[in-house]
Order: sequence, then C-alpha cells, then structure tokens
Amino acid sequence: MTERLRSRLLVQALIRRTEAEGGFATVLRKGDEISGAILLQCPDENHHSRLFERVADFEKGYAIAPVAVSSWGDEERITQYLDRRCHADPDLWVIELDVPNGEQLAAAMLTGD
Repeated sequence: MTERLRSRLLVQALIRRTEAEGGFATVLRKGDEISGAILLQCPDENHHSRLFERVADFEKGYAIAPVAVSSWGDEERITQYLDRRCHADPDLWVIELDVPNGEQLAAAMLTGD
C-alpha cells in the first residue's frame, strides 16, 4: 500500500506551482498537517469566489469537486459556508488561489493526474 502525501506538503507544492505560473496563493486557514481536507477558493475572471474541495475518488484516488455552487459569486454566503465548514472540521485547510484556471492547476497538483 502506498502512503498518501501529507496535506501540508500538498499545500506547499500547490503554492509554489501557483507562484511559478505567475499567480498568487495564500493559506487562509491552516489545517491538520498530515490528513487535513483541502478546500480551495478560486476567483473567476470577474473576481467572484468559487469553491472546490479535494475529495476521494475511488476510481482514480482523488478529484477536485465544486462545493457550495449555489453560493458562488456571493461573498457573504461563501464566507458563511467557510465559517460553517471550519467550525465542523477543525482540520480543514482553506487555500486561496489567484491564478488563471486555478481549478485545473489544483486538479493537476492534488489529484495525481
């Protein structure tokens, strides 16, 4: 059985890759270094927030899934969603990626594709 990569290592690699692509990435909330879930806030071209989460995909290992889609673009509802998630899961990482195609970049880095 292969050991999965630690969350902290994945986040650091994602930040470095984002910066190498000319973007900006920041940790909004630091979660468990070993096995914390990773939630991504990626603004679209109009600077409206969109949320994605690294989730288990039993066919491929991991996938990047959209979450709170009905709240996308509504900063107040996004903030409320993030507050609820962080309260429910104290191990959660929240990372903001400000780079074109942040979702695709995150998928390439976090899913092993």
